[in-house]
Amino acid sequence: MSYKDRFWKSNWDPNIKDLDPKEFETSFTRAIRKTFEELPEKAAFFFYGTEVTFEKLDKLSNEFANMLIENGFKKGDVLGINIVNIPEYIIAFLGGLKAGLIISGVSPLLSAVQIEYQLNDLGSGGKQVALLTLDAVFAGHITKIYTKIPSLKLVVTTSVAGFMPKFLGTMGKLVGKIPKGKVKPLEGLIVLEYHKSVKSKYSGTMPNITLGPKDIAFIQYTGGTTGPPKGALLSHRNFVADVKIFQHWLSWEFGTGLVLSGFPYFHIAGLFTCANAIMLGWSQILIPNPRDTTHIIKEMLKYRPTVLANVPTLYQMLLKNPKFTKIDRDMINFAISAAAPFPKESQEIFESVIGEGKLIELYGMSETSPLTVGNPSRGKKKLGHIGLPFPNVELKLVDPDTGKEMPLGEPGEICVKGPMVMQGYHNKPEETKKAIDSDGFMHTGDIGIMDDEGYLRIADRTKDMIIVGGYKVFSTKLEDTLTKHPAIGMVAVIGLPNPDRPGSELVKAFIQLDPDYKFDGNEEKLTEEITAFAKENCSPYEVPKFIEFTDELPVTSVGKVDKKLLREQ
Repeated sequence: MSYKDRFWKSNWDPNIKDLDPKEFETSFTRAIRKTFEELPEKAAFFFYGTEVTFEKLDKLSNEFANMLIENGFKKGDVLGINIVNIPEYIIAFLGGLKAGLIISGVSPLLSAVQIEYQLNDLGSGGKQVALLTLDAVFAGHITKIYTKIPSLKLVVTTSVAGFMPKFLGTMGKLVGKIPKGKVKPLEGLIVLEYHKSVKSKYSGTMPNITLGPKDIAFIQYTGGTTGPPKGALLSHRNFVADVKIFQHWLSWEFGTGLVLSGFPYFHIAGLFTCANAIMLGWSQILIPNPRDTTHIIKEMLKYRPTVLANVPTLYQMLLKNPKFTKIDRDMINFAISAAAPFPKESQEIFESVIGEGKLIELYGMSETSPLTVGNPSRGKKKLGHIGLPFPNVELKLVDPDTGKEMPLGEPGEICVKGPMVMQGYHNKPEETKKAIDSDGFMHTGDIGIMDDEGYLRIADRTKDMIIVGGYKVFSTKLEDTLTKHPAIGMVAVIGLPNPDRPGSELVKAFIQLDPDYKFDGNEEKLTEEITAFAKENCSPYEVPKFIEFTDELPVTSVGKVDKKLLREQ
């Protein structure tokens, strides 16, 4: 069997096929008009008891678009969105696109220096930059750096409580203490407060801006795990193609679903989930604080979502909340898992709560808009596998050093080609050449193994692979094995330089104990037990040389374990 034959197509669900590329030749703003025209009275989203219909969302986003235009922004300029999952994010991302701007998510967790870097990178080449941010971030960061960002022309501020009912916004009990900052005028910069100076202050009519499939819609920055963050240029065609292929893959129908997701909208997974809901005419439940699992469960019991979409760590956090077992499994049709590996044992426990066969693990990255691989909705699902390549996707596994195709069953770097692959990295032509080869394949940096049915599983990131005495240790595989020990709730494995053998590494495991494990406090004894378990279940070179117990593993803004931080520590 050859990768070129795409032999995995025989294992697709019976109704799945490659889509006609002509379906992708449109803009995202045009692709979503059906929702606003056919379902105006349906709830677009729910937010702490506030309901906003698609008709209202259309009007609010038109107002935001016209505000940008009246303040001098033109097609091809950039809007950075620096807030959590609150209504203003959806309003601004749609409004920015309607005004012809390019949207870029800017994590509210970034430092002032990191925000400065991203906004300056976005504004290169003569682009004007607008920023929507939280009032607390404005006061804490933007006031200190705005003079160093010459392309920044407009800042719009808002608060987490802006769309909350007044009694909730005042008390703030559901989201904890709501940080606020003083919004003040800044010389040479237009500063507007959304609820005072933008909402209901501009025309609610959609502006007449022409967008084509080749126009850039988003600049999504990678996490910067190896060097400075890179901005992936995603065209309207890239994004529309991936949304349509994904909906076809899962056979989702227009107007029939309700989504709850903890993925932040500034991350590609959150943006994609939000965009799918809008194009499908589905309602969303907005979750600004994904760590508040009690609130998530309360919203699930109230609204009964049909689809969940989260990073595995959030599902694991939900499992630790005893209230999660109270949910009615019949309401959930699918639970989407992506953005990080999900240990097989944890998957089995999760499905025991939501129902067998409902968990669908997917695979993607910012550079591919993001999804390219996934488990089928109706056919065989393999827990611990990311699934089969999507329609319209070419895929192969290669030796990361030589580029030679690897045989089935052997680990190799996942390379993908298709209409969802980015146009390149913003301002980084050399990095683009390294990432996308002359045949158009995106080199993902992920090491995968494909079986004879075409199902893929992730062995590791190339940068997370550990070399011990010439042997390759795949951290994901090792972590999956270690989590079977009853004491281990979560684990992260990294490699440390071996001072006695240059070029070789030593395996270190950071372990967060399972809250249900009865620990007597004797770390030395538990270390010996875990080491013995590893020796019994792993190859000798995989056994951790060092074990460190931690109350909580550090995670990135999207919920992935932050191995970069662990290495630095």
